[in-house]
Amino acid sequence: MRRLLLADDDLELRTGVADLLGDLELEIFLAETGIEALEVVRREAIHTALLDWNMPACSGLEALGQIQEIRQGLPCILYSGNLTPGMEGVALRAGAFSVMKKPVVPDLLRREVLRALERYEHLQNLN
Repeated sequence: MRRLLLADDDLELRTGVADLLGDLELEIFLAETGIEALEVVRREAIHTALLDWNMPACSGLEALGQIQEIRQGLPCILYSGNLTPGMEGVALRAGAFSVMKKPVVPDLLRREVLRALERYEHLQNLN
């Protein structure tokens, strides 16, 4: 089964996004902070991650950098309600697979998650 890490400090958004992705038949691991997200990545075989940019203690961008050190090539999608073109560029240069604006468009989110999972599977087949 494909495994997704969903990190967002807003409980309502976290559960809402998990519900939006429910029809993709994913095992979803939830984290409230970037630090919890890092713990999940260290402990579980995650196939892609969806990270809120603004989380306490460790932002999604900070977590992205550390996740890339732990699991090089893991596709990570960052999302933010305050997204600017400059932020998007920073995230992509830092290794984000893609960047999305909240509130997310459900079909677009599902497509991006599936694209990220396909990227992960492609990378695994190369190894």
